[in-house]
Amino acid sequence: MNQRQIFQALIAQTSDEPISLEVDHAEGSFIYDRDGRKYLDLISGIGVSIVGHRHPHVIKAIRNQIDMYMHTMVYGEHIQTPQLKLATILSETLPDKLNNFYFTNSGTEAVEGAIKLARRYTGRTKIISMKNAYHGSTTGAAALMSESHFTGKYRPLLPDVAHLTFNALEELHVIDTNTAAVFIEIIQAEAGIYCIDPTFATALANRCKQTGTLLVIDEIQSGLGRSGSWWAFEHYNIVPDILLSAKGLGGGLPLGVFISNKEIMSCIASKPILGHLTTFGGNPVSCAAATATIEVIRDENLIEAVAEKSKLLERINSSGKVVALRKSGIWAAIELENFEMVKKVIADLREAGILSDWFLFNSKSLRIAPPLNISTEELENTVEILTKVLY
Repeated sequence: MNQRQIFQALIAQTSDEPISLEVDHAEGSFIYDRDGRKYLDLISGIGVSIVGHRHPHVIKAIRNQIDMYMHTMVYGEHIQTPQLKLATILSETLPDKLNNFYFTNSGTEAVEGAIKLARRYTGRTKIISMKNAYHGSTTGAAALMSESHFTGKYRPLLPDVAHLTFNALEELHVIDTNTAAVFIEIIQAEAGIYCIDPTFATALANRCKQTGTLLVIDEIQSGLGRSGSWWAFEHYNIVPDILLSAKGLGGGLPLGVFISNKEIMSCIASKPILGHLTTFGGNPVSCAAATATIEVIRDENLIEAVAEKSKLLERINSSGKVVALRKSGIWAAIELENFEMVKKVIADLREAGILSDWFLFNSKSLRIAPPLNISTEELENTVEILTKVLY
């Protein structure tokens, strides 16, 4: 059998029509197929390749760590330098309040850990999330999803979860003294890049404070410079009680984290001990890659460059086939009239050497999320091709 036949026979599929791009190698902003054709990765592997593919500094850090040690013991039991370095450099991007780190394998595991932490610390069970939010696909994280199309066949899910309308001030009263936590994305990703309203952000933070509810901000896709600051919540003058990060954090390797303060986090260390465990979370090689990734973002001034690169995306305005353009930093949704048009544009872009896709809860919009270090020339060329296809 050839590669494609083996893929179809042995690999569990997640859709009826997988892209089936036969990857040979990847470098910088590009993925190369087995025929030698290159494609600009306009979606960064859904936000993972935030400093591009195989950045030399990240590769060097991985190799150096492999030469020392890989897995030794479950997270939190051995003192491992890569975890300490990562926690230290992450803390330099965060408010003082966020000073304690629990590393996981992925974003959805960070969500699961945060759910347990919030319920344990508050002694409450009620969890609130927003409609059209995506926090992962494991059972607890899926319960935070309002869209029954994706969860209906897997119910019953985690009980005592309510969903509010994003940016609806009149619904905040649902947050009460029985609520353990509110989970929210500052920028709703899979809904198609919808930003939180500043008034709603302030009111939400105040309501959580009034009721003793923990505010959990999910920056699994929006964090680490994507919005033009280290963290999107910085734009709104609020600070979460628990922060979630993953995807781009690992620089291409699996890694997530939930972050809080020492007081909140310490409750999972006893009664019982080992009440929350992960075997591979905080893997030293992944942590080394993550530290190197943050160093690249910092040392190459990638966040400072986001504003100028973001302006290039504004050339894609609401005309031609484009119904609307929504963006935050170097992250955008191009809304078209319908899904059929989106599929055609994606096919046309792929033919032109650009990889894009749509959003889980918004099939009428194209996803734009290139690596932060995409060059101005590469981005200008991409926008030019997009313009030709869309107008």
